[in-house]
Amino acid sequence: MTVVSKTVPVPELVNVKCALLSVSDKTGLIDFARALSQKGIELVSTGGTRKAIAEAGIPVIDISEVTGFPEIMDGRVKTLHPKVHGGLLAIRDDADHAKAMTDHGIEGIDLLVVNLYPFEETVAAGADAATVIENIDIGGPAMIRAGAKNQAYVSVVVDPADYSKVLEALEANGGQMPLAVRRKLAAKAYARTGAYDAAVSGWFAEQLDDVTPDYRVFGGKLAEIMRYGENPHQKAGFYKTGDNRPGVATARQLQGKQLSYNNINDTDAAFEMVAEFDPARTAAVAIIKHANPCGVAEGSSLVDAYKKALACDPVSAFGGIVALNGKLGEAAAAEITKIFTEVIIAPDADEAAIELVKKKNLRLLLTGGLLDPKAAGVFFKSVSGGLLVQARDNGSVDDVDLKVVTKRAPTEQELADLKFAFRVAKHVKSNAIVYVKDGATVGVGAGQMSRVDSTRIAAYKAEDAAKAAGLAEPLTKGCVVASDAFFPFADGLLSAAEAGATAVIQPGGSIRDDEVIKAADEADLAMVLTGMRHFRH
Repeated sequence: MTVVSKTVPVPELVNVKCALLSVSDKTGLIDFARALSQKGIELVSTGGTRKAIAEAGIPVIDISEVTGFPEIMDGRVKTLHPKVHGGLLAIRDDADHAKAMTDHGIEGIDLLVVNLYPFEETVAAGADAATVIENIDIGGPAMIRAGAKNQAYVSVVVDPADYSKVLEALEANGGQMPLAVRRKLAAKAYARTGAYDAAVSGWFAEQLDDVTPDYRVFGGKLAEIMRYGENPHQKAGFYKTGDNRPGVATARQLQGKQLSYNNINDTDAAFEMVAEFDPARTAAVAIIKHANPCGVAEGSSLVDAYKKALACDPVSAFGGIVALNGKLGEAAAAEITKIFTEVIIAPDADEAAIELVKKKNLRLLLTGGLLDPKAAGVFFKSVSGGLLVQARDNGSVDDVDLKVVTKRAPTEQELADLKFAFRVAKHVKSNAIVYVKDGATVGVGAGQMSRVDSTRIAAYKAEDAAKAAGLAEPLTKGCVVASDAFFPFADGLLSAAEAGATAVIQPGGSIRDDEVIKAADEADLAMVLTGMRHFRH
């Protein structure tokens, strides 16, 4: 196919004489349409949009009067017509285009106002497949792309938030639209259709359980511009994908200053961590710093769980993120706010807790529920020239057959703690070592190049915590230990034993498993293998 290049000069200002409005989200529609009409702009519209405008007493022409063809197939076909797309795509100062418009009775459309069927919202609401498919917009994206391509003459508005900017531009320029505004609107229009198509294609991939389709796109809507990224010299923005998975992106922030890039990253890690613990079974609290847990515990209450979590590493907890798997009450809020805390995130909070937290310089986020740690989904990160995409790590220690490989089997208490430790290890940067005793972490070693170093760091942290609490010896004495991946040598295992661990949980799978098992037996350690690895980089 040969594409003909047109070199017609692009006008700086374009008169806006005709506007086509076809919107799903009618926020601000009537005031906007009235303002356009008062400026002498002819309004053309479709279906429910036209009805709303007409009922407001604003002159409006039905799209069928322009096309000479009625809406058919339940409105699926109404704007897919040469008189619509010709009016959007025509290069007005090109003689051939102008002649075609005259020959075929096509009027120019100078302003296109379209927002799309609520596909993302329909998916988020849990609608059935037929309803979701019916909410895939066809005519809207086609018009948006046509008008945005012809931004030399056409202004395309896809967001009600831009209505006031459009009116201000028209007012400032005597009813004409400047090129700079048209180009900015076009860029946003293409980004919107791109994000929309990403949502549609992503939904189909999810329905097909296809993590690696031939083409993979991701999109989102800017929620806020961040003050900066991980560091002050980095620009950053927070985008929401429309996924209804409870968490930091869907939470209500009740108070406090804007979350930073690092706050959001850490808060997400905290909530993902605490959701591993079913609130119907136990109260649980996770304290996170730099995306790693510095304390996680379950207890008889959130207050009890918080105290146990804090005891693991009270120094690192300062300025951390606290996540709870239940409703924040006044007692827990009072305990948490005894030290400086950046963010508290919980499914809900009572009024007394909210009032108490207001007195502190922290953010309170309420999610409305816990996320499902076993739910399917995808995770992606950028690399130079590409994206790495994988299924979310939704593996659970509850769903694997634990294999006892040592002479001594773990006691009932050890087994409970082993499962707890492995849940936590899943959320610790690799190489990860987690010591646990009585349903609480007592030492965490994260992100080391050597697994032995992780075991030692976790033990050092436990010793520091014991000194801070005035204890004679660290809580690692008589604890259990979890490793996110196998022990390649026995040295890491023996280091954990030196710290006081009596039982071990790890995936297994090393060529030296027999050597590691033999060392465990000689140290009288109980060891179970999960067969499931939890690398986290």
